[in-house]
Amino acid sequence: MSKPTTSLKSILAEFLNLNRTLVSDDMNKTLSIIGSYLPDSADYTVENFAPLTDAWTWKIPERYEVHEAYLETEDGQRIVDFRDSPLHIISYSLPVDCLLTWDELAPHLRFSEKRPAAIPWEFKYYERDWGFCLTKNTFDSLLPRDKKYHAVIRSSFITDPARGLRVGVGVIHPEGGANPEAGEIIVQAHTCHPAQANDDGSGVVSAIDLARRLAENPLPAGSMSVRFWFGPETIGMVAYLSRHEDWIPCLRGGIFLDSTGNQNSLALQRTRQDTHLLDRVARSVMKKRFGEFREGEFAQVAPNDERIINGPGVNVPAISITRFPYPEYHTSDDNLDVVHDDLMVEAAEVAEEIILIYASNYLPKRTFRGPLFLSGHGLWVDWRENWALNRAIEKIMMRLEGEHSVFDIAEQVGLDYWVTREYLGKLQAKGFVRVLPFPSETSAD
Repeated sequence: MSKPTTSLKSILAEFLNLNRTLVSDDMNKTLSIIGSYLPDSADYTVENFAPLTDAWTWKIPERYEVHEAYLETEDGQRIVDFRDSPLHIISYSLPVDCLLTWDELAPHLRFSEKRPAAIPWEFKYYERDWGFCLTKNTFDSLLPRDKKYHAVIRSSFITDPARGLRVGVGVIHPEGGANPEAGEIIVQAHTCHPAQANDDGSGVVSAIDLARRLAENPLPAGSMSVRFWFGPETIGMVAYLSRHEDWIPCLRGGIFLDSTGNQNSLALQRTRQDTHLLDRVARSVMKKRFGEFREGEFAQVAPNDERIINGPGVNVPAISITRFPYPEYHTSDDNLDVVHDDLMVEAAEVAEEIILIYASNYLPKRTFRGPLFLSGHGLWVDWRENWALNRAIEKIMMRLEGEHSVFDIAEQVGLDYWVTREYLGKLQAKGFVRVLPFPSETSAD
């Protein structure tokens, strides 16, 4: 049973400081925490992908565990310690235990010039090396530099197939259950940034909130299902899609939730197609809610896994909803003070509005000929009660050839999407309209 509703920041706090590297025990703990807050109806599962196996042109990385890591002077003065923060070592650092001169050590130290009191977050997932991250202030204090330094990283790279890369997946269906013809839209957030609250812990908890909303207020019957995906950035989605190629044609769109909690305006990053129906729906939601809003081209605001969903060989339209950029990015300053519950909730609300329209949209196709006898079938609308709909009905009837979606028609005749959909639903109930689902647009082969 899922845990009761609580603040999004408190959920984030449960996994914030775990060492959530690509493949690790702390990643497993994080995925378990996420699952505990998703609605039971999501039927959340965690999938395992064996280390060193192929995933398209990639290989699944080994499980990485850090048992101990510290840097100290040769007389035992501790400078940094992994126990204080997972950011103190470069993620996926090789094991090391040696005494070094300053000149030997310095190339292995990382700090932030822009934020001298913060520890930077750095990683070497595939370019194997080792290193420590520390504040610029600490780095500057290491004087005189004629000492020797003891560098210790006790880490393991594990290839046990049962302890591989993991991703968490849950699906929320519309009223009445899944409609295979309608397909699915996927909501993504990545989990692999240790000690980073906004990037992308905020996106994770916004997605949890969104899943709860869609479970409590399901999409209309016949709509798309909504798949929620959590895992390590890039390699996680590559692994998932490479093992589920038969599912790709079911996918009709994607939304990546990223950096949703910081105090910046919400931005829309458009699809690779740029003027896709998903872009138009998202822009209309953002405009209705905010008036003027930030937006940018594909992968130009906050590039993430939409580059895979909407990339070569898949090319399913995918947008991002984000508050990026923010000054604390990739440092220890990206903490709980940066994120705000109301802003993370707002991102979930915007994503929900987009999904409600996009996933419930369809292509209406008439089954009648000639002008429809509206009053004879209880379909006439009194102009004194709804002038706009009364005046739009004839225009609607001219657009029921299966070429224009409900959203298209609403835009073209100047009506609200839900008003248009409700009226077309009455035609459908009378047998005058049948529903055509959107075909798959994927280029997967």
